[in-house]
Amino acid sequence: MISIRNLSVDLGDFQLRDLSLEIASGEFFILMGPTGAGKTILLEAIIGLVPVAGGEIFLDGDRITHLPPEKRQIGIVYQDYALFPHLTVRENIAFGRRFQAAAGVKNSELPADLLATLELEPLLSRYPGTLSGGEQQRVALARALAVSPRVLLLDEPLSALDPRFREELRHYLRLLHRQTGTTFLMVTHDFAEALALAERLAVINRGRLEQAGTPEEIFRQPAAWKSTWAGKWNWNGAASPSAPRISFSAPTPWWPPASRTLLPAGSAASPPPASTTRWRSRSPT
Repeated sequence: MISIRNLSVDLGDFQLRDLSLEIASGEFFILMGPTGAGKTILLEAIIGLVPVAGGEIFLDGDRITHLPPEKRQIGIVYQDYALFPHLTVRENIAFGRRFQAAAGVKNSELPADLLATLELEPLLSRYPGTLSGGEQQRVALARALAVSPRVLLLDEPLSALDPRFREELRHYLRLLHRQTGTTFLMVTHDFAEALALAERLAVINRGRLEQAGTPEEIFRQPAAWKSTWAGKWNWNGAASPSAPRISFSAPTPWWPPASRTLLPAGSAASPPPASTTRWRSRSPT
């Protein structure tokens, strides 16, 4: 579990202020909010890349507030991939495991099941510059997960991809989350991504946590952020006829997750495509 208690970060021209949040072990949790809201800063505070001015961060009961990043057992994937251009795919993925081996961690070989899940075996001898955007992001995911992190942070990992690759990466994220049981904490601006992936989500605006809950709770009863950031969305079919409308299959229990999809306002409801519905084989925590 990630427990964030009264967290404050002061970067001069921007502050996170008194933010508290609980994320369950093994959960797929999503952070949403407008540009400049503080989502990436929160991720970087969790992993230890920005100093904390106040409050505490706990991981599975251990206080990690002031631990160096390499001792937190947290991985991060950015939207720009951040691959080493002079290393092959194999060398990029193995980069973190080399340091684990130097520290005495056994079995520094690349995990074959991870490579198979992400379909990376044919690419191992290639360099990042020869890969598509979707392939590069798969390599970045493999590199982050190869060291078996307790938590994986994802900072808009799909935003730089075209729609076809976005849908492909959503599939891989769902599959990896189900197979590894790792806690995923992901930042996105995309409502469709949140609906397809999140078990719970939170909305951050101007450095403050405004709302947290299941996607259904958030999208059916949005707080103040609705009018300032998400007002262009037709949440219950009552806003502008030209706005997209979010539709839930109700009243079904949230677990297993209700079928959900984005429909043009005024269109007849139809079953969502399989790619927008996420199922999990393990029990919720």
